Amino acid sequence: MDIFEFVRHATNKAKLFVLYWRRIVFAKNHFSVPLWDKVRANIFGGFLADQWALYDLDMKKRKEYLSEFDWYRSRYINEPFDYMLNNKVVTTEVLRQYIRVPEILAVNSKGVAADLKGTVLTDEAELALVRDAGKVIIKPFGKGKGTGVHCLSYDGKTYGIDGRAADKGTLIALLQGNKDWYLSETAQQHAYAAALYDQTVNTIRIITMKDPETERFKVFFAVQRIGTHRTIPVDNASQGGLVCRIDLESGRLSHGRSLHDRTVYEYHPDSGIRLDEVVIPDWAEMKREILELVNHFPYLHFVAWDVVKLPDGTNCIIEANTSSGVNIIQLWGGQRNGELGDFYRHYKVIK
Repeated sequence: MDIFEFVRHATNKAKLFVLYWRRIVFAKNHFSVPLWDKVRANIFGGFLADQWALYDLDMKKRKEYLSEFDWYRSRYINEPFDYMLNNKVVTTEVLRQYIRVPEILAVNSKGVAADLKGTVLTDEAELALVRDAGKVIIKPFGKGKGTGVHCLSYDGKTYGIDGRAADKGTLIALLQGNKDWYLSETAQQHAYAAALYDQTVNTIRIITMKDPETERFKVFFAVQRIGTHRTIPVDNASQGGLVCRIDLESGRLSHGRSLHDRTVYEYHPDSGIRLDEVVIPDWAEMKREILELVNHFPYLHFVAWDVVKLPDGTNCIIEANTSSGVNIIQLWGGQRNGELGDFYRHYKVIK
């Protein structure tokens, strides 16, 4: 191992150590898991306290499940190309060669905002982008789980943040108070997705992996994410949104589940729609297009694609991620001894 390889491995281990304490030991305990069970969850395998409750674990059953720490370790499978997917601006600019992506209007890097023609933007110029578009999304370009995402709007008279009226100064304060963000157009969603819940853009997460034996890409798992009134403007499960497993053959949704409670949702709590009666339009074509896309990137062994179907049926990639949280997969059963566990073992993520 040369010095650069040694430094890289040491850096990754240091990051994992910090993540263990920040994202596991001190993570929010939504289920109010008793302290002793939380300690067991954190120490024996790196589980979140929430996962201990969500999967109904005990010391024996935990051997069937992948933990939060296993997921963090999996984020290095795509090295050294994982950085492309960890920066949403770079991801978008690369993918636009092959598929529809949201148009980026401006990028703020180290506190300086500019459009993609290189023009530095004043506060007023940033507000003009909001006024001209009517509605834009502001996102940090290096974070996930819906953190720091807001919908900025202008209806001809009033500005808004996440559907609530806001004055001009409040918008400027939001833009100035954050660094390393980008503004993009909002995606209009297909009627089927709007019927699920029309106050958030409801995305499909399609997970592709390269089969270690055949070296061919496959769609491994897929879920429909659905926002609720508590998650506006995002649909992320980590923020409390619902997830429905998608049948990979038919495109039909299952019942809904949440990462914040054990309720099985047959109906959406806000829209009232029966979830397992919904079938994603042109599902086979969406799978085909995603597999065609990932074949342009043979060096990305695992990708979690966030897709929204537009009103005209076009598929738009909102994000591409170098890993996917294991929770939304294991709500339907443990994967340590399943296909994902075998994939992780092949890449020495777990033993």
